[in-house]
Amino acid sequence: MTDKSPKYRIYEVNKASKKRAKTSILIIYTGGTIGMEHDSTGTLVPINFSQIVQRVPPLKILDINLTIISFSSPIDSSNVTVSAWQDLALIIHENNVQYDGFVVLHGTDTMSFTASAISFMLNGLNKPIIFTGAQLPISAIRSDARPNLVTSLEIASAKKDDIPMVPEVCVYFDYQLMRGNRTFKKRSSQFAAFGCENYPILAKAGITITYNESAIMKYVNPEKFNFNNQFCTDVIIIKIFPSLKESYLRHMLATPNLQGVVLETYGSGNAPTEGWFLDCLKEAIDRGIIIYNVSQLVGGIVMQGRYETSKYLKEIGVVSGNDITREAAITKLMFLLGTESSHEAVKQKLIASLNGELTVSK
Repeated sequence: MTDKSPKYRIYEVNKASKKRAKTSILIIYTGGTIGMEHDSTGTLVPINFSQIVQRVPPLKILDINLTIISFSSPIDSSNVTVSAWQDLALIIHENNVQYDGFVVLHGTDTMSFTASAISFMLNGLNKPIIFTGAQLPISAIRSDARPNLVTSLEIASAKKDDIPMVPEVCVYFDYQLMRGNRTFKKRSSQFAAFGCENYPILAKAGITITYNESAIMKYVNPEKFNFNNQFCTDVIIIKIFPSLKESYLRHMLATPNLQGVVLETYGSGNAPTEGWFLDCLKEAIDRGIIIYNVSQLVGGIVMQGRYETSKYLKEIGVVSGNDITREAAITKLMFLLGTESSHEAVKQKLIASLNGELTVSK
């Protein structure tokens, strides 16, 4: 039987301010801790988002027209798949003309993966897409949900000379705004859940919000906006470690229909130089599998050829990820394999910056 239940529910809020508000923002609730409360048994369950104004009183005084779209079945971020990325991107794409910006409420575990994927699918949108969430439910007394949501809305609606202050995909958490495809989750028990080691912070919220304008992506010609939501999921991540067995590596690289591998290496892109290890990678590359070298280090930068232990990777055709995060690397590889017509084009774009996700080597 086909499930005919609606995928999304729409709520209008701040109706009284519609005539005077200068900005319209769409909030999209996908799931996650931020939109939950404890039921009578102590279990966390999603709240009714029609009550969000009561849960977050400052929303009443914001000079913003707010609409909320909630997934009918909110997704725990641990269960997020490519399908959820595509649904989210389509919502934003279809509402692009109607709204000035978007705030996405998302679970923290895979927020950086989703933010990266959205940045590739909606490249050139020129509008703020601010991801945020919470470490504690919005109903909790000490929750970080309320300040994260309110400040994300302020940033999404901020303009200078009628141009968005932040026309890109970002993550806002614990008073800091970061480029979404540069972030990673670093903590689960503190409010400062996310890090962004290889790129400057875009804004900091204190008494006022201070923007680092030189680091924010520049507004570009809207005609350059390109919506593409195809992904190839025939990819894996392989993390090297001391005493990695040949049988394990060969088994992973023999995965049926495998198209791409994110190889997490040591330090600045270093890996074992044993013959069997390099032979395994070379054989996979010769079969058309793309191998993308990403550092295991937080803030690590791959420099293939700096040491002998990475020189051989370069020689056999491993592609350098430079300072890209694991989260951006795997989503970028999936996206390019799903959208490009040739593996050569994929390789060329892996070392280029699609939407600010890595620093291009000079």
